[in-house]
Amino acid sequence: MFTGIISGLGDILEVQDKAEELRRMVIGCGYDPTTIEIGASITCSGICLTVVDRGLRGNQSYFAVDAAAETLRMTIAKGWRPGIKLNLERALRLGDELGGHMVSGHVDGIAELTLRENLPEMARLTFRVPAELARFIAPKGSVAIDGVSLTVNAVEAGTFSVLIIPHTLKVTTLGPLKQGDAVHLEVDQMARYAARLMQQP
Repeated sequence: MFTGIISGLGDILEVQDKAEELRRMVIGCGYDPTTIEIGASITCSGICLTVVDRGLRGNQSYFAVDAAAETLRMTIAKGWRPGIKLNLERALRLGDELGGHMVSGHVDGIAELTLRENLPEMARLTFRVPAELARFIAPKGSVAIDGVSLTVNAVEAGTFSVLIIPHTLKVTTLGPLKQGDAVHLEVDQMARYAARLMQQP
């Protein structure tokens, strides 16, 4: 489980095709590798992935993860190449501060940035979402975009907008986003559960 509060940026150092439907990615990071357990979960731009290796390459810390067929099919990870930056968050531990909202790291779908409005020190981003996910998004509700916990500002037919503060623009991959870019979307789990309960007879 995660909070959507990004704890660092990573850089893809290497991509290896291990099998027809299995791809290993080596990710440079700022974490002390001695604190990363093999088998630990780290969200990489919103995707919960399992650490299969970690260590140092020179002075660069890294960890490696495997992306299997379902992850490659459902996300934009299939297009990740060396040099791409990722939002990183390590799994919650008992006693950690819950600063964002409860995020699972299970991507619900792909959203597209349709409009970017640069405001004084902030940016308003508008995303188009898959029709089947639009009903889970409400004003003042929570979403995770590429793993970043955000509060929904406004909702219109098939789209929603968020305001990005200067700190988030600086320390996440949301800062460089431009119109047409695809991002990972995870809707609020509470909204999903509420919709499910309303379907019950």
